[in-house]
Amino acid sequence: MTAPALRFSQDQAEAHDRIAVLLRNAGVDIDDAALTPPTSGSGGVLAVLGRAGSGKTMLLAALTEAVQEAGVELVSGDYEGKRRRERRTLSILAPTNKAASVLRSRGVPATTIHRILYTPVYDPEYEKIAEWLAGNGPRPEVAALPDTALDRAAAFYETVKSIPGALAAAGLRGSDFIKGWKRRDDPLDVGFVDEASMLDQRQFDDLQEIFPTLVLFGDPAQLAPVGQSGEMVFDGLKEEQRLSLSRIHRQAEGNPILDLAHALADPELDFAAFERRVEAAAARDDRVVIAGRVDSDMMARSPALVWRNATRIRLIHAFRAAHGAPEDGLLPGEPLICDGLELPLKHRKRRIDLEARGLIKGAQVIYRGPGNRPGFSRLHVVGAEQPQLSAASIIKIERQGDDEPFIPTAATMGAAFLHGAAVTIHKAQGSQWPEVQVFAPDLYAAARSGRMEAGVPLWKRLAYVAITRAEHRLHWVTRYRLSRPRTSLGTDDLEAPATPLALAPEGQDG
Repeated sequence: MTAPALRFSQDQAEAHDRIAVLLRNAGVDIDDAALTPPTSGSGGVLAVLGRAGSGKTMLLAALTEAVQEAGVELVSGDYEGKRRRERRTLSILAPTNKAASVLRSRGVPATTIHRILYTPVYDPEYEKIAEWLAGNGPRPEVAALPDTALDRAAAFYETVKSIPGALAAAGLRGSDFIKGWKRRDDPLDVGFVDEASMLDQRQFDDLQEIFPTLVLFGDPAQLAPVGQSGEMVFDGLKEEQRLSLSRIHRQAEGNPILDLAHALADPELDFAAFERRVEAAAARDDRVVIAGRVDSDMMARSPALVWRNATRIRLIHAFRAAHGAPEDGLLPGEPLICDGLELPLKHRKRRIDLEARGLIKGAQVIYRGPGNRPGFSRLHVVGAEQPQLSAASIIKIERQGDDEPFIPTAATMGAAFLHGAAVTIHKAQGSQWPEVQVFAPDLYAAARSGRMEAGVPLWKRLAYVAITRAEHRLHWVTRYRLSRPRTSLGTDDLEAPATPLALAPEGQDG
């Protein structure tokens, strides 16, 4: 066995070597850092499965570095250079913007699945700049841009490998250089997919059409996508295609949050015994907190996680009341969740444009204020590489006892949003926050229901997903109470890019 330079556990090293064989057959030799002709009939799917703390991300990062050292070209989704016969390609993918941003924060250059399924069509004039920045062409002369603008673009790209970001630094808007989006025609070579437990069968089929070689990284203890009867796409793979990571690594050992997550694997553990474990952890470690009420300030950027929809609506109503939000509008700084796009088929191009810029179902968004036209909103898309934009919006706020939601902002068509101060645990998958509030009464209700999912009590899957969303501190909320806000809602904490993207219907400005 050839051991990689990074010190792996035995199960990681075995998974590394199995993946190395798969890649070598595809013409990528990560042991000798070289590209070779792919073998006949090469390709296939492997899944690396393990619970939180088992080293999946560590292995993914090491493999990404090794593949790039072998000469493979990274395709990120924001721009793809002209295809060369001898090149090999790699994409690191996640189902949502937030999941991709979690990987990027750990040094792994991830993008969303959608950004790989659909590719941008660049204006030929500005494509010359993109080719130059990517190292595939000479420095261009562009009549509309002075040399100083090109210098700014080059300086940006040197620090952040984003073509749209570099062009924005040069003073261009997305609508200047991206003329549209098209479904990918040409296949790529290798795909690494994180948070594979979130994939549905259609996404998996799409990925297999694009990537002859796929490596999935997933957690079998999480919740399966809605509508898949508790099964995840990797459950359908053959046994020899599933690689298990079981050892918990040193950096995860002694972490009270992960200790609680792994305790849920005990089949004898009931809800009462688990809650006693939470209380014991809180008594000895400040990374676990027993809270008698939901913190309304934290809800502005880290939603309270619940199981029942009625709980979600109740907490959102309390949050808005605590912050003095008006009945007929939103305050800047209120969190939203994208609930899809309400656009007719004839506006397919507009749909692709919005989705490619981050407004996909489940995206977390912060409301920044009204746009310049009725029905438009200025938004910050959490986790997007260029987060600030203006879009036609349909914002729905559900209220207790009302069959129809209150709609403070409504365009005739556009991106639809629900309030995001509280979200269901299902919708939280793939996301992480520094601190997370888990609403324990809902998990108790799930335990009382006796429901099972794929042979596991539903409350245990819910609890596992919910508590592993916390990066540093877990707040276990025990009562239906809400604290008074200590600070007002606002947007000062949001990162502002050089040039916001305006996503309005053709010929209009939001």
